[in-house]
Amino acid sequence: MKKNDIYEITIEDIGNDGEGIGHIEGMAIFVKDTVVGDEAKVKLVKVKKNYAYGRLEEIIKPSPFRVNPVCANARRCGGCALMHMSYDKQLDYKWNKVKNCLERIGGVKDVASIMEPICGMKEPYHYRNKMQFPVGLDKEGNVQIGFYAGRTHSIIDLNECHIGHPVNDFLVKHLRGWLKKWQDKTGCFIYDEEKHQGLVRHILIRVGFTTGELMVCVIINGNGIGKYVGDIKAEEELRECIDEAVKQYNMNQAYATKDYFVEIKFTSLSVNINREKTNRILGDKCTTLWGNDYISDYIGDIKFNISPMSFYQVNPAQTKVLYDKAVDYAELNGDEVVWDMYCGIGTISLCLAKKARKVYGVEIVPQAIEDAKENAKLNDIDNTEFFCGKAEEVVPEFYQGALNKNVLMCDGAGVDNVNSGKHPDVIVVDPPRKGCDSVLLDTIENMAPKRLVYVSCDPATLARDVKILVEKGFVLKKVGVVDQFGHSTHVECVTLLQRKNT
Repeated sequence: MKKNDIYEITIEDIGNDGEGIGHIEGMAIFVKDTVVGDEAKVKLVKVKKNYAYGRLEEIIKPSPFRVNPVCANARRCGGCALMHMSYDKQLDYKWNKVKNCLERIGGVKDVASIMEPICGMKEPYHYRNKMQFPVGLDKEGNVQIGFYAGRTHSIIDLNECHIGHPVNDFLVKHLRGWLKKWQDKTGCFIYDEEKHQGLVRHILIRVGFTTGELMVCVIINGNGIGKYVGDIKAEEELRECIDEAVKQYNMNQAYATKDYFVEIKFTSLSVNINREKTNRILGDKCTTLWGNDYISDYIGDIKFNISPMSFYQVNPAQTKVLYDKAVDYAELNGDEVVWDMYCGIGTISLCLAKKARKVYGVEIVPQAIEDAKENAKLNDIDNTEFFCGKAEEVVPEFYQGALNKNVLMCDGAGVDNVNSGKHPDVIVVDPPRKGCDSVLLDTIENMAPKRLVYVSCDPATLARDVKILVEKGFVLKKVGVVDQFGHSTHVECVTLLQRKNT
Protein backbone atom coordinates (compact mmCIF):
# COMPACT_ATOMS: atom_id res chain seq x y z
CA MET A 1 0.00 0.00 0.00
CA LYS A 2 1.60 3.29 -1.09
CA LYS A 3 0.84 6.91 -1.94
CA ASN A 4 -1.33 7.50 -5.05
CA ASP A 5 -2.78 3.98 -4.99
CA ILE A 6 -6.54 3.99 -5.71
CA TYR A 7 -8.96 1.77 -3.79
CA GLU A 8 -12.68 1.28 -3.39
CA ILE A 9 -13.81 1.37 0.24
CA THR A 10 -16.97 1.54 2.35
CA ILE A 11 -17.11 4.24 5.01
CA GLU A 12 -17.89 2.67 8.38
CA ASP A 13 -17.43 5.48 10.90
CA ILE A 14 -16.74 9.22 11.29
CA GLY A 15 -13.59 10.56 12.96
CA ASN A 16 -13.14 13.38 15.43
CA ASP A 17 -12.63 15.98 12.69
CA GLY A 18 -15.58 14.76 10.58
CA GLU A 19 -13.56 12.62 8.19
CA GLY A 20 -14.99 9.28 7.09
CA ILE A 21 -13.19 6.10 8.19
CA GLY A 22 -12.94 2.95 6.09
CA HIS A 23 -10.51 0.05 6.00
CA ILE A 24 -8.15 -1.46 3.44
CA GLU A 25 -6.47 -4.74 4.39
CA GLY A 26 -7.30 -3.98 8.01
CA MET A 27 -5.70 -0.52 7.94
CA ALA A 28 -7.84 2.53 8.83
CA ILE A 29 -8.21 5.04 5.99
CA PHE A 30 -9.39 8.60 6.79
CA VAL A 31 -11.27 10.27 3.95
CA LYS A 32 -12.60 13.84 4.13
CA ASP A 33 -16.04 14.62 2.59
CA THR A 34 -17.47 11.13 3.10
CA VAL A 35 -20.38 9.83 5.17
CA VAL A 36 -21.07 6.53 6.92
CA GLY A 37 -22.46 4.18 4.27
CA ASP A 38 -20.70 5.78 1.30
CA GLU A 39 -19.05 3.39 -1.14
CA ALA A 40 -16.23 5.47 -2.57
CA LYS A 41 -13.16 5.45 -4.76
CA VAL A 42 -10.25 7.11 -2.95
CA LYS A 43 -6.63 7.95 -3.73
CA LEU A 44 -4.10 7.53 -0.94
CA VAL A 45 -2.31 10.81 -0.25
CA LYS A 46 -0.38 9.90 2.90
CA VAL A 47 0.49 6.43 4.20
CA LYS A 48 1.64 5.87 7.78
CA LYS A 49 2.57 2.64 9.56
CA ASN A 50 -0.90 1.92 10.98
CA TYR A 51 -3.23 4.25 9.06
CA ALA A 52 -3.50 6.33 5.90
CA TYR A 53 -5.26 9.39 4.49
CA GLY A 54 -7.20 9.24 1.27
CA ARG A 55 -8.71 11.85 -1.04
CA LEU A 56 -12.23 11.28 -2.31
CA GLU A 57 -12.14 10.67 -6.06
CA GLU A 58 -15.67 9.40 -6.72
CA ILE A 59 -18.81 8.33 -4.87
CA ILE A 60 -19.69 4.91 -6.27
CA LYS A 61 -22.83 4.46 -4.18
CA PRO A 62 -23.96 7.30 -1.90
CA SER A 63 -24.92 6.79 1.71
CA PRO A 64 -28.58 7.33 2.65
CA PHE A 65 -27.21 10.06 4.97
CA ARG A 66 -25.51 11.99 2.13
CA VAL A 67 -27.06 15.25 0.93
CA ASN A 68 -26.05 17.87 -1.60
CA PRO A 69 -24.43 20.84 0.21
CA VAL A 70 -26.28 24.11 -0.32
CA CYS A 71 -22.88 25.83 -0.63
CA ALA A 72 -20.83 25.24 -3.78
CA ASN A 73 -17.63 25.83 -1.78
CA ALA A 74 -18.42 23.48 1.09
CA ARG A 75 -15.79 20.92 0.13
CA ARG A 76 -12.99 23.50 -0.22
CA CYS A 77 -13.91 25.78 2.67
CA GLY A 78 -12.61 24.99 6.13
CA GLY A 79 -15.82 26.06 7.86
CA CYS A 80 -18.52 23.50 7.08
CA ALA A 81 -16.93 20.06 7.22
CA LEU A 82 -20.29 18.24 7.56
CA MET A 83 -22.54 20.04 5.07
CA HIS A 84 -22.65 16.90 2.89
CA MET A 85 -24.24 15.00 5.82
CA SER A 86 -27.96 15.17 6.64
CA TYR A 87 -28.63 17.37 9.65
CA ASP A 88 -30.20 14.53 11.67
CA LYS A 89 -27.05 12.48 11.09
CA GLN A 90 -24.88 15.45 12.13
CA LEU A 91 -26.75 15.57 15.44
CA ASP A 92 -26.30 11.81 15.88
CA TYR A 93 -22.57 12.17 15.17
CA LYS A 94 -22.14 14.99 17.71
CA TRP A 95 -24.07 13.20 20.46
CA ASN A 96 -21.89 10.12 19.94
CA LYS A 97 -18.74 12.27 19.85
CA VAL A 98 -19.50 13.48 23.40
CA LYS A 99 -20.45 9.97 24.52
CA ASN A 100 -17.26 8.41 23.13
CA CYS A 101 -15.02 11.05 24.72
CA LEU A 102 -16.60 10.59 28.14
CA GLU A 103 -16.27 6.81 27.85
CA ARG A 104 -12.77 6.56 26.35
CA ILE A 105 -11.04 9.57 27.91
CA GLY A 106 -13.19 10.15 30.99
CA GLY A 107 -13.62 6.51 31.92
CA VAL A 108 -17.35 7.04 32.56
CA LYS A 109 -19.30 3.79 32.44
CA ASP A 110 -22.80 3.59 30.97
CA VAL A 111 -22.64 7.31 30.14
CA ALA A 112 -25.54 7.03 27.68
CA SER A 113 -27.92 6.50 30.60
CA ILE A 114 -27.25 10.02 31.93
CA MET A 115 -27.07 11.78 28.55
CA GLU A 116 -30.05 13.80 27.40
CA PRO A 117 -31.09 13.94 23.71
CA ILE A 118 -29.11 16.50 21.75
CA CYS A 119 -30.69 19.93 21.31
CA GLY A 120 -30.55 20.67 17.59
CA MET A 121 -31.47 23.83 15.72
CA LYS A 122 -34.85 24.52 14.20
CA GLU A 123 -33.06 25.98 11.18
CA PRO A 124 -29.34 25.13 10.81
CA TYR A 125 -28.59 27.98 8.40
CA HIS A 126 -27.88 31.72 8.79
CA TYR A 127 -27.37 31.30 12.53
CA ARG A 128 -24.00 33.02 13.13
CA ASN A 129 -24.00 36.55 14.55
CA LYS A 130 -20.25 37.01 14.05
CA MET A 131 -18.06 36.54 10.97
CA GLN A 132 -14.35 37.24 10.47
CA PHE A 133 -13.35 37.52 6.82
CA PRO A 134 -9.67 37.43 5.81
CA VAL A 135 -8.76 39.85 3.02
CA GLY A 136 -6.13 39.23 0.35
CA LEU A 137 -5.16 39.27 -3.33
CA ASP A 138 -5.07 36.34 -5.75
CA LYS A 139 -2.18 35.73 -8.17
CA GLU A 140 -3.73 38.13 -10.69
CA GLY A 141 -4.06 40.87 -8.09
CA ASN A 142 -7.84 40.57 -7.63
CA VAL A 143 -9.31 41.39 -4.21
CA GLN A 144 -10.48 38.37 -2.23
CA ILE A 145 -12.78 38.29 0.80
CA GLY A 146 -13.90 34.94 2.14
CA PHE A 147 -12.62 32.10 4.29
CA TYR A 148 -9.49 30.03 4.40
CA ALA A 149 -9.49 26.68 2.67
CA GLY A 150 -9.16 23.82 5.13
CA ARG A 151 -5.77 23.68 6.90
CA THR A 152 -4.36 26.52 4.74
CA HIS A 153 -4.21 30.30 4.55
CA SER A 154 -5.43 30.31 0.95
CA ILE A 155 -8.53 32.50 0.75
CA ILE A 156 -11.64 31.17 -0.98
CA ASP A 157 -13.33 34.23 -2.44
CA LEU A 158 -17.02 34.08 -1.49
CA ASN A 159 -20.16 35.92 -2.48
CA GLU A 160 -22.39 34.22 0.08
CA CYS A 161 -22.18 32.15 3.23
CA HIS A 162 -25.08 29.96 4.30
CA ILE A 163 -24.32 29.89 8.03
CA GLY A 164 -23.74 33.63 8.59
CA HIS A 165 -26.44 36.27 8.83
CA PRO A 166 -27.40 37.07 5.20
CA VAL A 167 -26.62 40.76 5.61
CA ASN A 168 -22.98 39.63 5.40
CA ASP A 169 -23.42 38.76 1.72
CA PHE A 170 -24.45 42.33 0.92
CA LEU A 171 -21.63 43.76 3.02
CA VAL A 172 -18.96 41.59 1.41
CA LYS A 173 -20.08 42.64 -2.07
CA HIS A 174 -19.85 46.35 -1.27
CA LEU A 175 -16.67 46.08 0.83
CA ARG A 176 -14.95 44.26 -2.04
CA GLY A 177 -15.60 47.29 -4.26
CA TRP A 178 -14.26 49.67 -1.59
CA LEU A 179 -11.12 47.58 -1.14
CA LYS A 180 -10.51 47.35 -4.89
CA LYS A 181 -10.76 51.10 -5.37
CA TRP A 182 -8.17 51.90 -2.72
CA GLN A 183 -5.93 49.00 -3.67
CA ASP A 184 -5.86 50.33 -7.24
CA LYS A 185 -5.06 53.82 -5.92
CA THR A 186 -2.31 52.86 -3.51
CA GLY A 187 -1.03 49.48 -4.66
CA CYS A 188 -0.61 48.41 -1.03
CA PHE A 189 -4.04 48.72 0.60
CA ILE A 190 -4.54 44.95 1.00
CA TYR A 191 -2.37 43.18 3.55
CA ASP A 192 0.19 40.66 2.28
CA GLU A 193 0.61 38.00 4.96
CA GLU A 194 3.93 36.68 3.68
CA LYS A 195 5.59 40.10 3.28
CA HIS A 196 3.85 41.62 6.31
CA GLN A 197 3.02 44.68 4.20
CA GLY A 198 -0.21 46.47 3.34
CA LEU A 199 -3.07 47.69 5.49
CA VAL A 200 -6.38 45.76 5.62
CA ARG A 201 -6.02 42.26 7.12
CA HIS A 202 -9.51 41.12 8.14
CA ILE A 203 -13.06 42.43 8.37
CA LEU A 204 -15.11 41.52 11.44
CA ILE A 205 -18.91 41.79 11.25
CA ARG A 206 -21.30 41.37 14.18
CA VAL A 207 -25.10 41.45 14.10
CA GLY A 208 -27.56 41.65 16.99
CA PHE A 209 -30.19 39.10 15.99
CA THR A 210 -32.75 40.64 18.35
CA THR A 211 -31.85 44.32 18.06
CA GLY A 212 -30.72 44.36 14.42
CA GLU A 213 -27.68 46.43 15.39
CA LEU A 214 -24.69 46.02 13.07
CA MET A 215 -20.98 46.37 13.83
CA VAL A 216 -18.20 46.46 11.25
CA CYS A 217 -14.59 46.40 12.47
CA VAL A 218 -11.70 46.59 10.00
CA ILE A 219 -8.50 44.96 11.28
CA ILE A 220 -5.51 46.93 9.99
CA ASN A 221 -1.73 46.80 9.94
CA GLY A 222 -1.38 50.50 10.72
CA ASN A 223 -2.61 53.36 12.89
CA GLY A 224 -5.60 54.37 10.75
CA ILE A 225 -7.20 54.04 7.34
CA GLY A 226 -7.23 57.73 6.40
CA LYS A 227 -3.72 58.23 7.75
CA TYR A 228 -2.40 55.28 5.76
CA VAL A 229 -3.71 56.43 2.39
CA GLY A 230 -3.37 60.12 3.18
CA ASP A 231 -7.04 60.71 2.38
CA ILE A 232 -9.93 60.83 4.86
CA LYS A 233 -12.28 59.97 1.99
CA ALA A 234 -11.31 56.31 2.43
CA GLU A 235 -13.10 56.25 5.78
CA GLU A 236 -16.04 58.27 4.51
CA GLU A 237 -16.50 55.91 1.56
CA LEU A 238 -16.24 52.91 3.89
CA ARG A 239 -19.19 54.18 5.89
CA GLU A 240 -21.13 54.99 2.70
CA CYS A 241 -20.65 51.52 1.23
CA ILE A 242 -21.82 49.89 4.48
CA ASP A 243 -24.88 52.15 4.53
CA GLU A 244 -25.70 51.10 0.97
CA ALA A 245 -25.27 47.40 1.73
CA VAL A 246 -27.61 47.67 4.74
CA LYS A 247 -30.17 49.58 2.67
CA GLN A 248 -30.19 46.89 -0.04
CA TYR A 249 -30.52 44.10 2.51
CA ASN A 250 -33.45 45.75 4.28
CA MET A 251 -35.23 46.25 0.94
CA ASN A 252 -34.67 42.67 -0.26
CA GLN A 253 -37.98 40.83 -0.13
CA ALA A 254 -36.27 37.42 -0.24
CA TYR A 255 -35.33 37.90 3.42
CA ALA A 256 -38.28 39.92 4.68
CA THR A 257 -40.37 36.77 5.31
CA LYS A 258 -37.65 34.80 7.12
CA ASP A 259 -37.88 34.10 10.85
CA TYR A 260 -34.49 35.67 11.49
CA PHE A 261 -35.34 38.89 9.65
CA VAL A 262 -35.14 42.08 11.65
CA GLU A 263 -34.37 45.45 10.16
CA ILE A 264 -30.62 46.04 10.27
CA LYS A 265 -29.36 49.29 11.79
CA PHE A 266 -25.74 50.26 11.13
CA THR A 267 -24.56 51.11 14.64
CA SER A 268 -20.79 50.86 14.99
CA LEU A 269 -17.74 51.26 12.74
CA SER A 270 -14.25 50.78 14.13
CA VAL A 271 -10.71 49.74 13.34
CA ASN A 272 -8.67 47.23 15.30
CA ILE A 273 -4.90 47.72 15.13
CA ASN A 274 -2.85 44.56 14.69
CA ARG A 275 0.69 45.29 13.51
CA GLU A 276 2.13 41.96 14.65
CA LYS A 277 3.31 39.24 12.28
CA THR A 278 0.94 36.68 13.71
CA ASN A 279 -2.02 34.42 12.91
CA ARG A 280 -4.00 36.09 15.68
CA ILE A 281 -6.79 38.10 14.06
CA LEU A 282 -7.40 40.90 16.57
CA GLY A 283 -4.83 43.24 18.05
CA ASP A 284 -5.10 44.84 21.48
CA LYS A 285 -6.41 48.29 20.48
CA CYS A 286 -9.71 49.35 18.92
CA THR A 287 -10.67 52.83 17.75
CA THR A 288 -14.25 53.79 16.95
CA LEU A 289 -14.56 55.69 13.65
CA TRP A 290 -18.30 56.24 13.78
CA GLY A 291 -21.27 55.39 16.00
CA ASN A 292 -21.09 53.44 19.25
CA ASP A 293 -18.22 51.48 20.72
CA TYR A 294 -20.49 48.44 20.90
CA ILE A 295 -23.72 46.86 19.72
CA SER A 296 -26.42 45.39 21.97
CA ASP A 297 -28.21 42.08 21.88
CA TYR A 298 -30.23 39.83 24.18
CA ILE A 299 -30.02 36.34 25.60
CA GLY A 300 -33.57 35.79 26.76
CA ASP A 301 -34.52 39.00 28.57
CA ILE A 302 -30.95 39.95 29.53
CA LYS A 303 -29.33 42.68 27.46
CA PHE A 304 -25.62 42.71 26.65
CA ASN A 305 -23.33 45.36 25.19
CA ILE A 306 -20.82 43.69 22.88
CA SER A 307 -17.57 45.34 21.78
CA PRO A 308 -15.38 44.13 18.88
CA MET A 309 -13.14 42.17 21.25
CA SER A 310 -15.88 40.71 23.46
CA PHE A 311 -16.35 36.96 23.60
CA TYR A 312 -20.02 36.35 22.86
CA GLN A 313 -21.48 33.06 21.66
CA VAL A 314 -22.04 33.12 17.89
CA ASN A 315 -25.42 31.35 17.83
CA PRO A 316 -27.93 33.41 19.85
CA ALA A 317 -30.86 30.98 19.68
CA GLN A 318 -28.82 27.97 20.78
CA THR A 319 -26.92 30.01 23.36
CA LYS A 320 -30.18 30.52 25.22
CA VAL A 321 -30.80 26.76 25.07
CA LEU A 322 -27.29 26.10 26.40
CA TYR A 323 -27.46 28.67 29.21
CA ASP A 324 -30.98 27.63 30.22
CA LYS A 325 -29.68 24.10 30.62
CA ALA A 326 -26.70 25.31 32.68
CA VAL A 327 -29.02 27.27 34.99
CA ASP A 328 -31.34 24.26 35.23
CA TYR A 329 -28.42 22.00 36.19
CA ALA A 330 -27.34 24.52 38.87
CA GLU A 331 -30.68 23.91 40.68
CA LEU A 332 -30.87 27.40 42.15
CA ASN A 333 -33.61 28.50 44.55
CA GLY A 334 -32.40 32.01 45.41
CA ASP A 335 -30.21 31.30 48.44
CA GLU A 336 -27.04 30.05 46.74
CA VAL A 337 -23.59 31.56 46.35
CA VAL A 338 -22.21 30.80 42.87
CA TRP A 339 -18.78 31.16 41.27
CA ASP A 340 -18.64 31.56 37.48
CA MET A 341 -15.13 30.83 36.22
CA TYR A 342 -14.14 32.18 32.79
CA CYS A 343 -17.13 34.54 32.93
CA GLY A 344 -16.30 36.69 29.86
CA ILE A 345 -18.65 39.67 29.61
CA GLY A 346 -20.93 38.11 32.21
CA THR A 347 -23.30 36.16 29.97
CA ILE A 348 -23.72 33.09 32.18
CA SER A 349 -23.14 35.07 35.40
CA LEU A 350 -26.12 37.33 34.79
CA CYS A 351 -28.34 34.40 33.82
CA LEU A 352 -27.38 32.71 37.10
CA ALA A 353 -27.80 35.91 39.12
CA LYS A 354 -31.52 35.97 38.32
CA LYS A 355 -31.92 32.89 40.55
CA ALA A 356 -29.00 33.07 43.02
CA ARG A 357 -28.20 35.10 46.12
CA LYS A 358 -24.69 36.04 44.98
CA VAL A 359 -22.60 35.37 41.85
CA TYR A 360 -18.84 35.92 41.59
CA GLY A 361 -17.34 36.02 38.09
CA VAL A 362 -13.68 35.61 37.07
CA GLU A 363 -12.14 36.44 33.68
CA ILE A 364 -8.58 37.16 32.48
CA VAL A 365 -9.47 39.89 29.95
CA PRO A 366 -9.73 43.33 31.63
CA GLN A 367 -12.10 44.74 28.99
CA ALA A 368 -14.39 41.75 29.42
CA ILE A 369 -14.58 42.41 33.17
CA GLU A 370 -15.44 46.05 32.53
CA ASP A 371 -18.12 44.90 30.07
CA ALA A 372 -19.47 42.43 32.64
CA LYS A 373 -19.84 45.15 35.26
CA GLU A 374 -21.54 47.44 32.76
CA ASN A 375 -23.86 44.64 31.64
CA ALA A 376 -24.87 44.03 35.25
CA LYS A 377 -25.73 47.72 35.62
CA LEU A 378 -27.53 47.70 32.28
CA ASN A 379 -29.88 45.01 33.58
CA ASP A 380 -30.20 46.37 37.15
CA ILE A 381 -28.55 43.25 38.54
CA ASP A 382 -26.76 44.07 41.82
CA ASN A 383 -25.86 40.66 43.23
CA THR A 384 -22.73 40.06 41.11
CA GLU A 385 -19.04 40.86 41.61
CA PHE A 386 -16.36 40.42 38.96
CA PHE A 387 -12.62 39.78 39.31
CA CYS A 388 -9.91 40.20 36.68
CA GLY A 389 -7.20 37.56 36.36
CA LYS A 390 -6.62 33.91 35.61
CA ALA A 391 -9.25 31.82 37.33
CA GLU A 392 -6.59 29.37 38.46
CA GLU A 393 -4.77 32.26 40.20
CA VAL A 394 -7.57 34.57 41.37
CA VAL A 395 -9.77 31.88 42.88
CA PRO A 396 -7.03 30.23 45.00
CA GLU A 397 -6.00 33.67 46.31
CA PHE A 398 -9.62 34.51 47.07
CA TYR A 399 -10.03 31.11 48.70
CA GLN A 400 -7.02 31.74 50.93
CA GLY A 401 -8.25 35.24 51.76
CA ALA A 402 -5.17 36.84 50.18
CA LEU A 403 -6.80 39.20 47.71
CA ASN A 404 -6.55 42.90 48.36
CA LYS A 405 -8.39 45.81 46.87
CA ASN A 406 -5.67 46.43 44.28
CA VAL A 407 -6.27 42.99 42.81
CA LEU A 408 -10.03 43.10 42.75
CA MET A 409 -11.77 44.57 39.72
CA CYS A 410 -15.03 45.18 41.54
CA ASP A 411 -16.50 47.49 44.16
CA GLY A 412 -17.03 46.48 47.76
CA ALA A 413 -15.24 43.14 47.68
CA GLY A 414 -12.31 42.51 49.99
CA VAL A 415 -10.94 40.10 52.53
CA ASP A 416 -14.03 40.59 54.70
CA ASN A 417 -16.12 39.00 51.97
CA VAL A 418 -13.95 35.91 51.57
CA ASN A 419 -16.08 33.68 53.76
CA SER A 420 -19.19 34.32 51.68
CA GLY A 421 -17.54 32.73 48.65
CA LYS A 422 -15.18 30.29 50.34
CA HIS A 423 -17.58 27.37 50.19
CA PRO A 424 -20.01 28.18 47.37
CA ASP A 425 -23.09 26.12 46.75
CA VAL A 426 -22.45 25.98 43.01
CA ILE A 427 -19.45 26.51 40.73
CA VAL A 428 -19.89 27.02 37.00
CA VAL A 429 -16.93 26.71 34.62
CA ASP A 430 -16.93 27.54 30.92
CA PRO A 431 -13.23 27.28 30.01
CA PRO A 432 -11.55 27.74 26.64
CA ARG A 433 -10.93 24.75 24.41
CA LYS A 434 -7.89 23.63 26.45
CA GLY A 435 -10.12 22.98 29.48
CA CYS A 436 -9.48 23.82 33.15
CA ASP A 437 -6.07 24.38 34.68
CA SER A 438 -5.05 21.66 37.16
CA VAL A 439 -4.60 24.29 39.92
CA LEU A 440 -8.19 25.42 39.39
CA LEU A 441 -9.43 21.83 39.62
CA ASP A 442 -7.58 21.48 42.94
CA THR A 443 -9.20 24.71 44.15
CA ILE A 444 -12.66 23.49 43.12
CA GLU A 445 -12.02 20.39 45.22
CA ASN A 446 -11.03 22.55 48.21
CA MET A 447 -14.00 24.91 47.79
CA ALA A 448 -16.25 21.84 48.01
CA PRO A 449 -19.36 23.05 46.14
CA LYS A 450 -22.48 20.95 46.29
CA ARG A 451 -22.78 21.11 42.52
CA LEU A 452 -20.40 21.83 39.65
CA VAL A 453 -21.77 22.80 36.23
CA TYR A 454 -19.16 22.38 33.49
CA VAL A 455 -19.89 24.01 30.12
CA SER A 456 -17.52 22.92 27.38
CA CYS A 457 -16.79 23.51 23.70
CA ASP A 458 -14.43 20.51 23.53
CA PRO A 459 -15.71 17.12 24.73
CA ALA A 460 -12.16 15.71 24.85
CA THR A 461 -10.84 18.20 27.42
CA LEU A 462 -14.18 18.03 29.24
CA ALA A 463 -13.78 14.25 29.54
CA ARG A 464 -10.20 14.64 30.79
CA ASP A 465 -11.34 17.08 33.50
CA VAL A 466 -14.37 14.97 34.43
CA LYS A 467 -12.06 12.04 35.11
CA ILE A 468 -9.95 14.21 37.44
CA LEU A 469 -13.02 15.62 39.20
CA VAL A 470 -14.49 12.16 39.76
CA GLU A 471 -11.19 11.14 41.37
CA LYS A 472 -11.57 14.22 43.61
CA GLY A 473 -14.95 13.10 44.90
CA PHE A 474 -17.50 14.30 42.35
CA VAL A 475 -20.11 12.18 40.59
CA LEU A 476 -21.20 12.86 37.01
CA LYS A 477 -25.01 13.09 37.09
CA LYS A 478 -26.19 14.68 33.82
CA VAL A 479 -24.86 15.42 30.36
CA GLY A 480 -26.54 17.78 27.91
CA VAL A 481 -25.43 18.25 24.30
CA VAL A 482 -26.30 21.38 22.29
CA ASP A 483 -25.56 21.97 18.61
CA GLN A 484 -24.25 25.52 18.42
CA PHE A 485 -22.38 25.11 15.15
CA GLY A 486 -24.44 23.36 12.47
CA HIS A 487 -22.44 21.78 9.59
CA SER A 488 -19.18 21.96 11.55
CA THR A 489 -17.66 19.25 13.75
CA HIS A 490 -17.81 21.44 16.88
CA VAL A 491 -20.30 20.81 19.65
CA GLU A 492 -21.15 22.38 23.01
CA CYS A 493 -22.06 20.35 26.06
CA VAL A 494 -22.98 20.99 29.67
CA THR A 495 -22.54 18.55 32.52
CA LEU A 496 -23.68 18.39 36.13
CA LEU A 497 -21.32 16.95 38.74
CA GLN A 498 -22.31 16.54 42.38
CA ARG A 499 -20.01 16.16 45.34
CA LYS A 500 -20.30 12.77 47.02
CA ASN A 501 -20.08 14.09 50.58
CA THR A 502 -21.91 17.40 50.89
